[in-house]
Amino acid sequence: MPDTWLRLALAPGVGNTSLIRLLTAFGSPEAVLASGRSALAAHLSCAQCDALLAEPDAAQLDAAQAWLAQPGNSLMTLADEDYPKNLLEIADPPAVLYCKGRRDLLRQPCLGIVGSRNATPQGVRDAEAFARALADAGLTIVSGLALGIDAAAHRGGLAGAGSSIAIIGTGLDRIYPAHNKALAHQLAENGLIVSEFALGTPPLPGHFPRRNRLISGLSRGVLVVEAAPNSGSLITARVATEQGREVFAIPGSIHSPLARGCHALIKQGAKLVESAADILDELAWQQRLAPPVWAETRPDPILDALDGAPTTADTLAQRTGLTLDALSAKLLTLELEGRIASLPGGRYQKIH
Repeated sequence: MPDTWLRLALAPGVGNTSLIRLLTAFGSPEAVLASGRSALAAHLSCAQCDALLAEPDAAQLDAAQAWLAQPGNSLMTLADEDYPKNLLEIADPPAVLYCKGRRDLLRQPCLGIVGSRNATPQGVRDAEAFARALADAGLTIVSGLALGIDAAAHRGGLAGAGSSIAIIGTGLDRIYPAHNKALAHQLAENGLIVSEFALGTPPLPGHFPRRNRLISGLSRGVLVVEAAPNSGSLITARVATEQGREVFAIPGSIHSPLARGCHALIKQGAKLVESAADILDELAWQQRLAPPVWAETRPDPILDALDGAPTTADTLAQRTGLTLDALSAKLLTLELEGRIASLPGGRYQKIH
């Protein structure tokens, strides 16, 4: 069964749209491959007919079969029972998906997180913290394995209960960018990496918009953390809107170029979010945020130090003995969980 799907998917010049058209017309890969030129010509160009009727590239087919024989690797097709229903709703669902890792994650409720490759340190912290909080609430975090916000979102998702899925714009035997190879290894072990592109496919510019439609298509909503006005993340947000998905954006400084894309989305109707709880509320998500592990084993020193009156970070550092860096990270986590609120003047207050 996978061999016939591979033959269709590997036919040169026969893209996904043509494959969907053929499968709709003939019903199965076997029926497509058994058809003659005259029947195929009603749906394909002459060059595509030639490619489909020719003998498959034996070396390419053997390489794909050898890759699929490795543990953790699989080919998902439209005919599979576990094909994600969310992707069936989009205009151009992939006929095949190459999968490496926990394929079961594709059936879990997902939330996409995207943003700038050249993210600020604060943006990276926000992406990771939001992803961790949302994953602990039971959502699987989907992103594109790019530098910056994508990588931070994957790290946060892997650290949480829901894990993370990377959808990439190359073949699964080529990780791009190379800087994220270690992260890709973690995703293959504890999450999932997915591509609709054949093994060996290089990182061509046109592949990434196609990847983006799958990030949004698989997800219940998409969160944009930081984005310049012409960012590819805005393309993902636009496609998400077209697919009927929710779009969320984190606001930033009016002086930051990386906040302008998010502000533009908010003006166009994206939901402004300040905490993970905002997203969960909008999605009517019932599962509560899981408390941090360190808070489960002993009373939270920060919440204990917030005695009711608004308190500055310096005062909290004195009361808890935490460094300002450690305190800042924990304050952000508590704020994203909706357990504290940040006030003007750098003060914090516990939410009862």
